[in-house]
This record gives sequence, C-alpha cells and structure tokens, in this order.
Amino acid sequence: MSTIFWAGDSTVQFNGILTFPQTGLGQVLPMYLKPEIRVENHAKNGRSTKSFIDESRLVPIYDRISEGDFLFIQFGHNDEKDTDPARYTDPETEYRTNLGKFVNVARDKKAYPVLITPLERRNFKPDGHLEESLHLPYVQAMKETAKELYVPLIDLFTMSREKLEQVGPENTLTWYMHIPAGIYPYHPEGLDTDNTHLRYEGAVIYAGCIARGLKELGGVYADLLLEDLFAKPFYGM
Repeated sequence: MSTIFWAGDSTVQFNGILTFPQTGLGQVLPMYLKPEIRVENHAKNGRSTKSFIDESRLVPIYDRISEGDFLFIQFGHNDEKDTDPARYTDPETEYRTNLGKFVNVARDKKAYPVLITPLERRNFKPDGHLEESLHLPYVQAMKETAKELYVPLIDLFTMSREKLEQVGPENTLTWYMHIPAGIYPYHPEGLDTDNTHLRYEGAVIYAGCIARGLKELGGVYADLLLEDLFAKPFYGM
C-alpha cells in the first residue's frame, strides 16, 4: 500500500473545527484515489519552503516515507512574502535549492517526488479577468527545477487560473473563504476578502485538477487514481 506524503501550506493542510469551513487540498484528494492509497498530510498554514525546513517539518517525512511512496511538494504562497525574512525565498536561488532538498528526501528513500505549482488566488479585476499573479516567478522557478532534476510536475497554477477564468468572479465566491456573518461560530463576523484559502467546493474542484495531472503523468502516478475516474467528465476535472 502506497502513501502520499504532502508537504505544503494552508491551501493543502488538514483543517479542524477551529478553521471550519476552510478545507485543504490534502483533505479531499482521497476522494479521487483508490481506497488503499493513504494521504499523510504534513502541510501547515503559513509555511514556505524555508520555514517548513527550518522548523524541522521535513524530518518526520524523511523518517516515515519509504520505497514506493510519493512526496507531493507544493509551495509558493509564503515564499513570496518579501517582508518576512523567516519565510521569504528568492525564486531563482533559495526557493529552487529548497525544492531540491524536498526532492532529495524522496529519492533518498526510493520514493517518488512530485512538484505541484502553487494554487492561484481568486483576484479578479473589474473587467472580470484575473490580475497578473504574484506566483509567476515561483511557478517558473518550480518548472525549471522540475526539468533540471527530472521531477514530474503538476501545473496546478495554470489549471486553477483556467478554472477561475472559465467560471468567473461571482460563481467562484463559494470556492474560497467568502462567508456571511452569523453562520460559523469561529468566523462570527464573516469573511469577504479571503481569496486564498479554500472552502470544500473549491478544494474538491482543485483536487480534481491534481487528479487530472496525475492521469496525464501516467504510470505509477495514474495508478493512484480510482478506476473509471475519467469515464465521464465532471466539473472538478
């Protein structure tokens, strides 16, 4: 039985009742996987490649991952934060070096590393199209690292932008943490400006993008997915 270990940030992490209805990609990806595939989610809110490593969060992954497992590596949101030296990484230098450290952990244990570009934010301009993304330097750096290290890559960034553009600003509100006041006890005043963190619907849709990426990679990556998952199209794919 293979296990997918996932290193990432708040867009991936498992959420409990204290952050409900926020939902991470790592919570819902098992819906797309064969029942025998486990997901061990090590993603943590607010972490970059730098802070994840500095806090020794890569150590338990190294200790537990084994031959035939997978390591999904998804960072970028917090590496961008150039006002925070504890998290910021330069995309052309430290970010790429850090990605290599994650890859080496997997390969040292004969596991399969997979790089996943950062999820796009829901930042629309008044004309209904997305703003230019702050992720772009990190997306490009991850793609270059994937080529340099011969690591499979799933371009969630591009797929999520395509989904957002296709569906538009109004109909994607429920994908992100836009919530009315007075409904959820831990967000009593509601939220109307969180275009980064996901709710359940958005997590399911974007996890479907990751499933599509695994299918396109083929081989052992496609073998993680449910049989007949792509027998008919649906909104998450």
